Amino acid sequence: MPRIHFQQQLAMLKDKLLAMAALSQQALELSVEAYLQRDAGLCTHVDDIEQAINAAERGVDEMAYELLAKEQPMAMDLRFLMAVIKINGDLERVGDQAAAIVKRCAELQKTNPDAGPENLPGHLAAMGALSVKMIRRAIRSLLEGDPVLAEKVLAMDDEMDRLNHETQAALRDEMARRPEITENALNSIIVARNLERSADHATNIAEDVIFWVRGSDVRHNDIAAAAAQ
Repeated sequence: MPRIHFQQQLAMLKDKLLAMAALSQQALELSVEAYLQRDAGLCTHVDDIEQAINAAERGVDEMAYELLAKEQPMAMDLRFLMAVIKINGDLERVGDQAAAIVKRCAELQKTNPDAGPENLPGHLAAMGALSVKMIRRAIRSLLEGDPVLAEKVLAMDDEMDRLNHETQAALRDEMARRPEITENALNSIIVARNLERSADHATNIAEDVIFWVRGSDVRHNDIAAAAAQ
């Protein structure tokens, strides 16, 4: 009976983490939309979601640490709890990146309300779509306990790095050519970095799913090429 209760508690913890993951995914998706469309209402909504993410993080951590202390789990259950604690932190940081993106939007609304990203070079929209896709797949790999899907998330990180590099370079060149768009371009550079960091958090989550299911530490391993085959 105690073992059954422990497994039920693990299932409840996973549900809590997945609920938080849904909030983080939503915050990131809406933050990209808010920035691209300069939507002040969406900015406020993302800030509200980020506060909910912070509260959820505390709840997940408390439950995970309590189970570690009381149950002293072994093997796969121990790896699961360790992965939950790390994933919880990454999901909270995705919320932080979303909040940082809408902060850029709010600042531009105050200082340069007519400025829009549509006349700037780079791949912000593509980076936003890719970061959300990576987060979504990482969460699905957690839900399904699927390390193969998690490996596909790792394989997507190279594309994000390429888009970020090209965007940063294009925006710097554009500032040199048109100094009047410097403020807008600098904000877009910061947003590009936020999106790249969000993708890094998705990669971390995918690595933790692989660790949970397989017991393999794949951090810093070059498995993206094998996963893409």
